Amino acid sequence: MPTFMTKSIRRAMVTVLLTVPALTFACTNLTEVPRDALTPANAFKTDAEVLAGVASVYAQLRGTMWGYYNLSEISTDEMIVPTRGQDWFDNGRWLEIYKQTWSANSGSALDDMNGVWNDMFSGVARANLLIEVINTAGSANKDETLAELRTLRAWYYYVLQDFFGGVPLVTDTKVEKRARVSRDSIYRFLVTELNAAKTALPETRPASDYGRLTRGAANAILANLYVNAQVFGGTVTASGLTKGPARWQDAIDAADRVINSGKYTLNPNWRKNFTPDNESSPENIFVIAHSANPGLGMSLPMRTLHYNQLSVQGGPWNGFATIADTYRAFDPADQRRGIFLVGPQNSFDTNLPVKDRAGNPLVFTETIGIETAANEAEGPRFNKFVPLPTAPSGDGHPNDYPFFRLAEMYLIKAEALNELGNFSGAAAQVNIVRSRQFATPNPVVGTSQVQMRQVILQERLFEFVAEGKRRQDLIRNGSYTDARRFKITQQAYKVLFPIPLTQIQTNPLLQQNAGY
Repeated sequence: MPTFMTKSIRRAMVTVLLTVPALTFACTNLTEVPRDALTPANAFKTDAEVLAGVASVYAQLRGTMWGYYNLSEISTDEMIVPTRGQDWFDNGRWLEIYKQTWSANSGSALDDMNGVWNDMFSGVARANLLIEVINTAGSANKDETLAELRTLRAWYYYVLQDFFGGVPLVTDTKVEKRARVSRDSIYRFLVTELNAAKTALPETRPASDYGRLTRGAANAILANLYVNAQVFGGTVTASGLTKGPARWQDAIDAADRVINSGKYTLNPNWRKNFTPDNESSPENIFVIAHSANPGLGMSLPMRTLHYNQLSVQGGPWNGFATIADTYRAFDPADQRRGIFLVGPQNSFDTNLPVKDRAGNPLVFTETIGIETAANEAEGPRFNKFVPLPTAPSGDGHPNDYPFFRLAEMYLIKAEALNELGNFSGAAAQVNIVRSRQFATPNPVVGTSQVQMRQVILQERLFEFVAEGKRRQDLIRNGSYTDARRFKITQQAYKVLFPIPLTQIQTNPLLQQNAGY
């Protein structure tokens, strides 16, 4: 049996979905709680029951793979979903995201942003319930389990503040509407929670617990929080972002705790970080553990491949692409450029040439002529998360999705060193990551802080393209709302998304983000 089918956390997720209906939530504003009887008196008396409960909180991580991922990518220069005839129009929603023309009541707000809000608060609610139950009922590994749940809850709040800034901060199961707290308050809560929880998390877990959080995961999230401290601790008004205090040394220290832990190493085969069996990568720190089961895998290959390139049930969707400038930014000698599909295309089932729907040879172009009237072959396609031809469904690809890999710890450290004036030290960290990508060494050289700032931003593009990092990187570097091809206006307040109007209608204590 393939190893990706033996992960206990995945089996526990399946178990909880099938046998623990009390952990199914429908709340959108944390004013609903489960009605059917999971209490300290009747549940969580055995290790297996505790694992099933914890797995229900992990299961909500999959909610980040649609709205959070799509908005983090398509609102940047990294991805675009052009309208292809009758496909991918959806009332203009996809190009609205790319052009940053959304409002609190537009298609992407009512669908994608609203979905993120609901999914992440459902994760918070699940974590709050389990924390309360375990605090009351106890368990053999109470402290470790509570640290795990607090870290998961922190991650859901991390996503919420990343997108929406200030949100209601709820750490109990009371049924009541809540007002927002400031983004800075959420940020400080996350730092406090993660620093408190990390010491109770194990440094490693047995293979049977693959996918569960470790101390390294908590430190990786902290490193990311610290490198983004000026954004997450700042304020956004109608005129844009006013940065908060920097925490560059804290970012270095958190990254070093991961780097120097001895628990992770860079994968010498970079592509193996994204293949269907990427659970074996020594680079993984915090991942969504997927399996080759309908609804329990990923659908990223489906979003970009052509309809005829894979015979998986339902077929690929032929949507997501990138623009020529982004594709051309990659050095042809850089092995990471190989994730893009350009030129004549083959089937992933037979490796033979494939045709488009009109019967012509399928040839992906470097350019997209008119984004509102693209043909089915326009635009370079992403093939970072390599599809499994035998996947049982479009959302059954078993590739694990990495929130954090060891490579990012080196690049976070590089960025922080550069901002502290050590640009040569920053270059050395970049080159640790960069060295595995070129047959002939092609190191960067740190000549100035300004030059290295751009080098690091570009290196993050090359290393993390299609991993949901670009929006944050551009915001941190002050270029997220810059004009680019297809862009209509510049509105600096759009470094935050609006709180969807449906949420404000549900909870009138909420206040809309500035500018909307």
